Amino acid sequence: MPANDVRSLLPIAVPTAAVGVVAVAVSGVVAGGRGAVGAAVGVLLAVLFMGVGLYVLQWTAKTLPQLFQAMGLMLYVAQLLLLMIFVALFRHTSLFDPKAFAISLVVATVVWMAAQARAHMKAKIFYVEPESGKSERPEKTGHSS
Repeated sequence: MPANDVRSLLPIAVPTAAVGVVAVAVSGVVAGGRGAVGAAVGVLLAVLFMGVGLYVLQWTAKTLPQLFQAMGLMLYVAQLLLLMIFVALFRHTSLFDPKAFAISLVVATVVWMAAQARAHMKAKIFYVEPESGKSERPEKTGHSS
């Protein structure tokens, strides 16, 4: 992953991980070991899905900008389908508490999205590409000839 991508990921992943640690601790106190495991699985799944989604969208924006919006929509649908498959596979599991899993998944996703929105608003993104060299156009001097 290029250094620029890591710099954009850190302000998003750090608050999510911090909330994840709190969610695991609270779930461990409230629901015991199964609750802590459920919260950890929920947070890890949210970070994995959202992180892969961010990486795919950044790659799409750089390489295929004309497909950016379609890729975002497809990615959202794919994430929902994968989450539904995961929930269906572990519906009757005794490995973790499903309530702690669900709550931590939702909380981690909301924190990720809020941190991503904040990072995007604070980013200095050019809306016009700056010129890298001298202009091909003649400069305006103010004289009319």
